[in-house]
Amino acid sequence: MTDRNIPRFGPAGNDETFHAQKRKSPKDIVPYLIENGLNAYEYQCGRGVQVKEDNAAILKEEATKADIALSLHAPYYISLSGKEEETRLKSLDYILQSARAADWMGADRVIVHTGSAAKISREEALELASDTLSRAIRMLEEKHLSHIRLCPETMGKVNQLGTLEEVITLCRRHEALIPCVDFGHLYARSLGQDQGFEFFQKAQEEMENLLGFERGRSFHVHFSRIQFTDPGGEKCHLTFEDQTFGPDFSPLGLLIAQKNLSCRVICESAGTQAKDAAEMMAITKRFQEGETIK
Repeated sequence: MTDRNIPRFGPAGNDETFHAQKRKSPKDIVPYLIENGLNAYEYQCGRGVQVKEDNAAILKEEATKADIALSLHAPYYISLSGKEEETRLKSLDYILQSARAADWMGADRVIVHTGSAAKISREEALELASDTLSRAIRMLEEKHLSHIRLCPETMGKVNQLGTLEEVITLCRRHEALIPCVDFGHLYARSLGQDQGFEFFQKAQEEMENLLGFERGRSFHVHFSRIQFTDPGGEKCHLTFEDQTFGPDFSPLGLLIAQKNLSCRVICESAGTQAKDAAEMMAITKRFQEGETIK
């Protein structure tokens, strides 16, 4: 059984090294994670849910044996805040497809993008997203998939719904939701302002105060360095080797260690996800052992 009381680290999908080693089978994923010392993995369905049930069963068996926590990223084109009813109904179907695939592989979380706020007010977008999530939660209950938790994600572009406050508001309205805090996205949409220990601490404390102890310590995390443009926000994901843009992970690692958080940290670096996830895990362990930021 997966230990839920420890922080977990893993990659978003398979990185360049995985592919360079000509690994292709679902059987190759867990051994690769073990080789890198990782204990989480996020299956990527950003371009559509194309998961075969038999392959998912293989991943479930191997991940269960190795105590690796699995999550699944739903299609990018989901729009919880779509103004057209048809758009939101399609999004509900994509969420159902994602939840079924997650169930097959033993994943317990599905991460969803919140949608756009470009052509309507942010208040209207938030209400539409909240309504879509209400329908999604009821739908999963009816399909006996309520054990799959939906995680609305903070977004990186200024015209997208998905500030930290908006995601927390959605999660306050629906206790079944777990916030997915993408600290790279928050950094990008704030044009580099939202970073550092004080910001991370304030974000975590706000979640704990408004969403309760459990969701405030076991929330989902996406992390990577991200290039941004002014005034648009997110441009592209980078690797940890690129020091031009932030955010730096060390302050978050220190917070996880100091507050004994059990959040799940998924690395979305551009092609070096496993390597950078292992670095985040190592940084956090050093803080857990008493090291301080220099």
